[in-house]
Amino acid sequence: MKFLVHLGLLVAVGAIFFPLNAEALTVSPVRLEITGDPGATVQGELFLFNEQESTKTFYSSFENFEPSGDSGTPYFIGAQDGLATWLQTDSQIILESGERITMPFSITIPQGAEPGGYFAAIFWGSQPPSQDGGVSIGGKIGVLILLRVSGEIEESGGLLNFNGKDRQKFFNSLPVTFEYRLNNTGGDRVVPLGEIKIKNTFRFTSATLLANKNEGSVLPGSARKFSVVWENETPKSTEENTESGFFSTALNQLKDFHFGWYTANLSLVWGKTSQTAQAAYNFFVIPWQLLVLAAAILIFLWFTGRIFLKKYNRRIIEQALRNQQQ
Repeated sequence: MKFLVHLGLLVAVGAIFFPLNAEALTVSPVRLEITGDPGATVQGELFLFNEQESTKTFYSSFENFEPSGDSGTPYFIGAQDGLATWLQTDSQIILESGERITMPFSITIPQGAEPGGYFAAIFWGSQPPSQDGGVSIGGKIGVLILLRVSGEIEESGGLLNFNGKDRQKFFNSLPVTFEYRLNNTGGDRVVPLGEIKIKNTFRFTSATLLANKNEGSVLPGSARKFSVVWENETPKSTEENTESGFFSTALNQLKDFHFGWYTANLSLVWGKTSQTAQAAYNFFVIPWQLLVLAAAILIFLWFTGRIFLKKYNRRIIEQALRNQQQ
């Protein structure tokens, strides 16, 4: 049977790293996306590097995982069934200091496996698995395995909400953080893609942001929260980032001036069937520190101008009187 293994190194959705030591084992890639048919055996490979200064023995183990909350962080649930029991690789490997190797593994998909997503991790640890089949407490490092078993897979779910962080409506400056939650009730993980387009008071586009820059996944039977930050166009120096006083804030507001009513328009597409969702969120950016400072300067100039004008008029009148007397 035909199968396809995608071995791209991606930004992990809550990657699993449990440090072994300060000088540790490195395992890559962080995440593997694999597609296979029921009854097929899929071959893949990992890359191991012993960064420690001595020869070490590392032991393999497997665990299924499911989503934990809406952060996308994996929660490991053991290896009693599912993908963790379909995985095979060497039970242990001895690596000399600085040695790099390619470690093959395989996934034997049962003939009767239901189409959909299956999720597990291959761990490498400094301690062998416990005798009862569990995983030892010693340090370990793992690679996420995301398997899609081919077939008719239902896709369903939708956008639950879209708003500013903590539903904040008023900001005095950038950054502005947006949050949205996507629910996946289908049979496999989905990766939402799209953009957030921000329009100002005059309906001109102020910014266009990627809705899922790191291409994070939403596992089936879960909802995941994504955060997108609208930041200043002008990068701040380290000194500016540490300063948060009134005048430094007003100066930053002047450098990246934003004022008025804004609308953030979210547009998403996900899944093999290209499901879509749209939502909008209104908010205000009012740089009050800059406005207060500008008002204070204007008031000062007005009073100073009045005083100067009075003195100037008095001087003209006095000079005119002197000229009459002569």
